[in-house]
Amino acid sequence: MRNATGRIAERQADRSYSFPKMQNSRRRKPSLQACRVIELKHLRSAIAAADCGSLRQAADLLRTQQSSLSRRIDELDHHLGIAVFERCKSGVRPTRAGLGILRQARAIFEEFDALVANAGAVQNSEAGRLAIGFCTSLSAGNLQASLTEFSRRFPLIDVVTSERSRTRLATALRNGALDILIVTGSLPLLENQVLPLWSERVLIVFPQNHALAAREVVYWTDLRGETVLLSHYDPGTEFEALLTSKLVSPQDRPKIERHYVSHGIIKGLISMKTGISLVLESDIGANFAGLVYRELRDEAGPSCLQFSAYRRGENENPALAAFLDMASSRYGSAPPGR
Repeated sequence: MRNATGRIAERQADRSYSFPKMQNSRRRKPSLQACRVIELKHLRSAIAAADCGSLRQAADLLRTQQSSLSRRIDELDHHLGIAVFERCKSGVRPTRAGLGILRQARAIFEEFDALVANAGAVQNSEAGRLAIGFCTSLSAGNLQASLTEFSRRFPLIDVVTSERSRTRLATALRNGALDILIVTGSLPLLENQVLPLWSERVLIVFPQNHALAAREVVYWTDLRGETVLLSHYDPGTEFEALLTSKLVSPQDRPKIERHYVSHGIIKGLISMKTGISLVLESDIGANFAGLVYRELRDEAGPSCLQFSAYRRGENENPALAAFLDMASSRYGSAPPGR
């Protein structure tokens, strides 16, 4: 733990950043030359300062002088016409406008990292690289099995995985940062090719002392009066659409709460007995203590969601072709475009 002297020294170091007054920063207009003079070093300095909460610690992290880091943030403020940070007792913290700038800066670095990785893959074509995006669990199920088999068959191909929201995955596929997406439902993107893969059963998950835990099978109609917690991340939207199709009458539907959190957080909320949720069978591998899974049925039998692989038609990555050949052989579908 830092002593009082260390904390005082750190606060004094942070004061070397010339924080603009907020009322004045609102009046300034972004520099017309901002797009030409803002460099990655400015964004990297701002991200480090936000992560550390201290200019001194950020400078140590980037192995630069604190004065140089302060100058870069000051230049960023000037060219954007806003104050990215404000001083606080513990160091620095982003302003409201700065939060948006930092969010976009992180996205820029994600794309930059993808650019560098793609360049490396081109240079090292013998090994190859395959970038896969998905919205499902890797703890068990067909996706895990497919990636395991692919790595066994092609040990020299570097497989990079990305789990994000559907919108960000679609953007990454469109701009070439990803080679293939494996998602549920449809992905309405032009010039994409689709390979149907597998389907997974839909399960209900609830605390072990829940009234439904005594049943081996749960029917959709049993959800009436319950609170169903769904993530805004996929396949939350497919779950909600499926629930609506199974329970046509609003009076028969459970209460739905949507949360901007991961599926793991949803399970934490279930453990707190705030509700129940829907998951796919591959999610069982990432079980939480005290939770129970049951198959969801109607009169026709189990309910399932279909997974498909999406790729850009012009993508000629040999590693992607190898993966599609393996997937088509494993799941009995013809590779797209052949």
